[in-house]
Amino acid sequence: MADKMIAPKDGAEVKKPRTSPGEFVNQVRAETNKIVWPTREETVRTAIFVFIFMTILSLFFLGIDSLFGMVVRALIGLLQ
Repeated sequence: MADKMIAPKDGAEVKKPRTSPGEFVNQVRAETNKIVWPTREETVRTAIFVFIFMTILSLFFLGIDSLFGMVVRALIGLLQ
């Protein structure tokens, strides 16, 4: 539904007309009908992808953290 704007003559703020509760409910129903829920297969596939990606990233960050830890320990060892 198109929003009708009322342009004031004095350059003040533009006001939208108020929406009645009935019209609001109709708009909500129209938007709800547009929702497309994923199938069970898509949900399972996405969950598996997220788990694999999470595992890869956790191993990557474990390696980076270990590398930085070794560098910091080496630098502290040089100072002592």
